[in-house]
Amino acid sequence: MRDLRDLPRVVWVLAAGRLVSSASAFLMLFLTGPRGLGVVPAGVVAGSNGVGALLGNLTGGRFGDRYGHRRVLLLAASVVGVLTALIPWQPVWLLAVTMPVTDYLGAVASLGQGALAALAVPAGSRRSSVAVSRAASNAGFVIGPPVGALLATHGYDTLFVVDGGLTLVLRHVTSRFLPDEAPVAREPDAPAGLWRAVRADRSLLLLLPGVVLVDLVYRQLYSTLPLYLREHGQPLALYTLLVAIGSALILALEIPVAIRLRDRPAIPIIATGYALVAVGFVIFGLTWLGVAVAAVVAMVVLTAGEVLYKTTATAHVLDAAPSHLVGQYQGLYTGAATSGAMLSAPLGGIVYAAAPGLLWPLCGVVAGVGALLALASARPAPSTRSRTRTRRHRHRRSHPRRRTRTIPTSRVSR
Repeated sequence: MRDLRDLPRVVWVLAAGRLVSSASAFLMLFLTGPRGLGVVPAGVVAGSNGVGALLGNLTGGRFGDRYGHRRVLLLAASVVGVLTALIPWQPVWLLAVTMPVTDYLGAVASLGQGALAALAVPAGSRRSSVAVSRAASNAGFVIGPPVGALLATHGYDTLFVVDGGLTLVLRHVTSRFLPDEAPVAREPDAPAGLWRAVRADRSLLLLLPGVVLVDLVYRQLYSTLPLYLREHGQPLALYTLLVAIGSALILALEIPVAIRLRDRPAIPIIATGYALVAVGFVIFGLTWLGVAVAAVVAMVVLTAGEVLYKTTATAHVLDAAPSHLVGQYQGLYTGAATSGAMLSAPLGGIVYAAAPGLLWPLCGVVAGVGALLALASARPAPSTRSRTRTRRHRHRRSHPRRRTRTIPTSRVSR
């Protein structure tokens, strides 16, 4: 797969779906505004969404692997659309139940999208398709908030009804382009289940903890960084500028970089990306550069790291998955890569409250450990001697040596 034009049509259809479905839903504002809840109970209801999404990522992939990704995607999207459109008429106690379910099914649908796109492309050529999918999601996150804010001026009911309606329309349109597919059968020599397969993959067991560590660091952008800038007298416009810089660089560079590096080994690229994230967060603490200058430089450096590792790591894990476990492998990676959404704020807040000057160097160390784990996860190539020995062994098995019988000279006729 040498060019974006070689990507199957289903990849583009699914990417368009991600673009539409990535719009923000202003749940916290809805709960604290029209519903009149306090910040704490509203935070509990909204926070339960994160739990639902995490569980969906960790467990939802098996449904597609077992029953077919197309079928599960369309069913989950249908339920999500209906539940989202009905949000304005649900009492708060019911929202506390339905919102985690909605986010769980949303994660299941997202895994179905990713699995269908992955299975449409040969293993080893998936970086381009992953980059297209991520670009669509990032574009949706950029476009979504202003569109959502515009809809919210007409009332929050409109916001959720339109969101749910678009999900249902998108589900109907997408269904016409998705291929009918049966669940992928397990090959005779493939592991029977996810955990057995993961335990047998030393490379993945080393890489996944690194993914978690780097995500814990990366998501400090959305928790402690705004607090740090405010306490150093920086205007909100600076933080907005940083987010815009990161989004613009990702949208401009992620696909070209993925195509440029598609034939390079994955692990060195991932480790380099993690190392750049580590360096970027250390730069945040270099106040002698000036807080604003340091923040801009740091954002450019760590975003370069994100451009390198996000697409490459996702495709690398999908390539490592047995064909009947693609959905579950993707869910496992996505769960690890989004774990910081729940853990980064409390952990970063504790460190920042205890020792503000320690946070950024510590982030650099943690992301650096992630880079080392990524390097350690590289599958060692067999040595020349072992390869030669293996070839000889196979040759002996395929061409057994003939046994020759030695005749004594006394029996040889003269």
